Amino acid sequence: MVSKLINFFFLVFSILFIYYASFSLSYEPRNPEVEALIGMKKALNDPHGVLNNWDEFSVDPCSWAMITCSADNSVIGLGIPSQSLSGTLSGSIANLSNLREVLLQNNNISGKIPSVFGLLSKLQTLDLSDNQLSGSIPESLGQLNSLQYLRLNNNSLSGAFPVSLAFLPQLTFLNLSYNNLNGPVPKFPGRTFSVVGNPLICGSKPIDGCSGSAIAVPSSLSISSSPGTQKSKKLASALGVTLSFVFIIIISLGILYSRRQRHSRFMQKINADKPEEGQLGLGNLRSFTFKELQIATDNFSSRNILGSGGFGNVYRGILIDGTMVAVKRLNDVNGKSGESQFQMELELISLAIHRNLLRLIGYCATSDERLLVYPYMSNGSVASRLREKPPLDWNTRKRIAIGAARGLLYLHEQCNPKIIHRDVKAANVLLDDYCEAVVGDFGLAKLLDHADSHVTTAVRGTVGHIAPEYLSTGQSSEKTDVFGFGILLIELITGMRALEFGKKVHEKGSILDWVKKVQQENKVEVLVDRALGANYKPIEVQEMVMVSLLCTQYLPANRPKMSEVVRMLEGDVSLRNERHKRGVDITCGGFDGTAFRLLRTLKCDGPTVALRVGKGVGRLGGGLSRITSRVLRMMEREEEGGPDRFVMINFAPSHPTLFTCICSDTNQVRLTEQGFEDQPNIAKNAGVMDATGTDLANDQDRPSSHERPP
Repeated sequence: MVSKLINFFFLVFSILFIYYASFSLSYEPRNPEVEALIGMKKALNDPHGVLNNWDEFSVDPCSWAMITCSADNSVIGLGIPSQSLSGTLSGSIANLSNLREVLLQNNNISGKIPSVFGLLSKLQTLDLSDNQLSGSIPESLGQLNSLQYLRLNNNSLSGAFPVSLAFLPQLTFLNLSYNNLNGPVPKFPGRTFSVVGNPLICGSKPIDGCSGSAIAVPSSLSISSSPGTQKSKKLASALGVTLSFVFIIIISLGILYSRRQRHSRFMQKINADKPEEGQLGLGNLRSFTFKELQIATDNFSSRNILGSGGFGNVYRGILIDGTMVAVKRLNDVNGKSGESQFQMELELISLAIHRNLLRLIGYCATSDERLLVYPYMSNGSVASRLREKPPLDWNTRKRIAIGAARGLLYLHEQCNPKIIHRDVKAANVLLDDYCEAVVGDFGLAKLLDHADSHVTTAVRGTVGHIAPEYLSTGQSSEKTDVFGFGILLIELITGMRALEFGKKVHEKGSILDWVKKVQQENKVEVLVDRALGANYKPIEVQEMVMVSLLCTQYLPANRPKMSEVVRMLEGDVSLRNERHKRGVDITCGGFDGTAFRLLRTLKCDGPTVALRVGKGVGRLGGGLSRITSRVLRMMEREEEGGPDRFVMINFAPSHPTLFTCICSDTNQVRLTEQGFEDQPNIAKNAGVMDATGTDLANDQDRPSSHERPP
């Protein structure tokens, strides 16, 4: 009996041992990046559910929303701005050792900034602005030698100004404004920084009521105020009054001299009084001499031309200290456009500073030259890289799309006043050393007051990327940029230039028309750049195509905002489906043969209002444009409760085999051209003729819409 019990327990022990041994051998440790992100998620409150797909049992966080990964699937970006997050920052972020960008601005995050942020040695951008953070700024941030942009403004941070930040070698932008910091501020030569809104902060001179150690005053300039004879006190008082009087005279003479020297409005802008210490302004930009830039570019040699634009050439240059730069030499410096272009770029520098926007280093202004100096982007533009070998892989293209979208989001929704780029295209999206997108060329940017929704101006931009309302009316808005971004997405998917499409015999219409037709036929694999081979995820291509079509809808009001675009690209499927359901271009159906005579409506789903157009007014000129305007006016008046489809048929004598149809819901208009190849008998029996008697049923053969151009 005892032996049986011993054998039984031995058997159970053996089974348990084998089980646990096999479990331990098969156990795969969790990805430390997954653990770090889950730790952050648990410390935050997420009212909108933007982090719902952060799964703690996942082994790959690169598919999660708000996460950016490198080509080797390392987490390099964490971007969750403006999502009403609350809670605190978790120290688990220290395990994301490859992080380059952390964007958590405009939330309600509270608590202290964890000191472990100083362990993120590769971090380049840290934006925690517009939260409710408190406590002191960790001195450990002074260890971030790769840090370029630091925003901690509009919080409740207190304590002394962290002097260690002044010694960060790469730091070019620092904003600590509107906190409760105190103490002296060190010099930040040649860097853009702001500490306004900190009442206890000290500048280069001691301030009354400023706590902390004041910057010492040289003994040669100090005035004795120790107790002594009445005579010394009177002498000090008299000396103070005298110095004040002399100081006022000097200032008055200086102002008078300055006004006489301002011989033009433009030079008045450049020579304006420098801003107070710690505030943003032109004084933070480096002023180059023309000789410096002439030497840097080898006398503006044609060998150093990086590109040409409407305002001038861009040259590669090397400064005396070895820094690589890109120098834009503006044309028409004596004309209005050149001068206004130069002023505008200099004004924008204090407004548009972001990880995904090209930073202006400095400028040169002479009587006949205007030059702008930017960092040199070694990887060139997206347009050039799409045509080079090896091709950009699919993950890099996705990262470029998200980066460019974030840059435009900053211009539209985080700048005050807003900024419109007006020429969003692949050639104006540059790539840094890490192939991160940097939106450049603000030569066409427009400033907006928040009270204005659009601005009317001369149409500037690149054919193939210009939104229809901008081309026809000159009115641009943020939605103008959204349209251009949609075309950029198409270029990233196809590897083709929008402007080049349609030049070959078999290519009809625009690249956007082609993409719409292919998408409707559910053949999106035809769109993918052949250089990618099979190295892409079809579902991700489908999603990006859908976002591009949402961005390029005809009516500006129906296009998403850039904040919505960013969310969709980062994986917000519910938002993308909602936007798609609300309005993507619809396709007209077939003929209603039973009622078809000279003119009849096309079938579209839902209630329909038909505008029947006779031959006399249906020419592709004034008649069609008048009717199109009428449809648009009707749609603008249409709110709720009425028909949700408008259909217009136009038999065009100038193109006798085609008709033009406008199908629409209340938010969208689409122009399409279709032939009669599917219903020749219906057309012929109805006696459809143009004014000259030409039979409209004789259509010419056209290529398949899903054929990819070679």
